[in-house]
Amino acid sequence: MVLPQRHRLRGLRVFNRLYRQSQRFNGTWMMLRVMAAQPSLLPYPDGLKPSSWRGAIVISGKVSKRAVVRNRLRRHFHHHLLSLNPTPLQPSWMVLSLKPGSAEIDPSQLLGECSHLMRQAGLMQ
Repeated sequence: MVLPQRHRLRGLRVFNRLYRQSQRFNGTWMMLRVMAAQPSLLPYPDGLKPSSWRGAIVISGKVSKRAVVRNRLRRHFHHHLLSLNPTPLQPSWMVLSLKPGSAEIDPSQLLGECSHLMRQAGLMQ
């Protein structure tokens, strides 16, 4: 399952802004970056209504050399984010980055840490 179009974050300018100006929440196995949405950088296509959040999941080759493993982790997180359906107070952008070594951890532990970081960030109760 992949994040629907209305929840996907994309574009070089968006990611550059997120990496420079976002608020960071560090966990043992991942980092969550969150900032208020800036519609001027990422306009909504015709027919799509803006959602309260947009996100991306970054899993580098340092997490696992095998693309199969990285893609499986990405699918786990996509499904988890859609099931949580975070409701921030204001429209937000977020990037979830996994740290090296997180591929060896049980996915349920990773998803639990993701939920914990999202609560810290104020994206969910």
